[in-house]
Amino acid sequence: MTFRLDDETYGINVMQIQEVLRYTEIGPVPGAPDYVLGIINLRGNVVTVIDTRRRFGLADAEVTDATRIVVMESSNQVMGILVDSVAEVVYLKASEIETAPNVGNEESAKFIQGVCNKNGELIILVEFDKMLSDHEWAEISSL
Repeated sequence: MTFRLDDETYGINVMQIQEVLRYTEIGPVPGAPDYVLGIINLRGNVVTVIDTRRRFGLADAEVTDATRIVVMESSNQVMGILVDSVAEVVYLKASEIETAPNVGNEESAKFIQGVCNKNGELIILVEFDKMLSDHEWAEISSL
């Protein structure tokens, strides 16, 4: 599935996505790390929401009608990521994925899985499991 932040298109494995939600009020968590926006109540379950822009080293942006929270599951952890908009599900063959060039900062490079040029659009593939370190996953689960 692809999503947008600024003018870039990113892709994440659709098999890890539980659902896509319209933006809803996010409750702050005192003392949470700066990359954590807060928590939402999803049908009785508390879900931590990550500031994807901050994680990717991008400037903050206003919430719009297109803003979405993508609820994802990895290693029995459920987490929401805030994105500017969700685009579409794109099917990629392994042969279409290229190694990511060495650009950006080291922080963001660790979770970039590769890049793909699909229909003239560059898609940056993100490895959700690596968006947070093991220590950060532990921090999130204790919120």
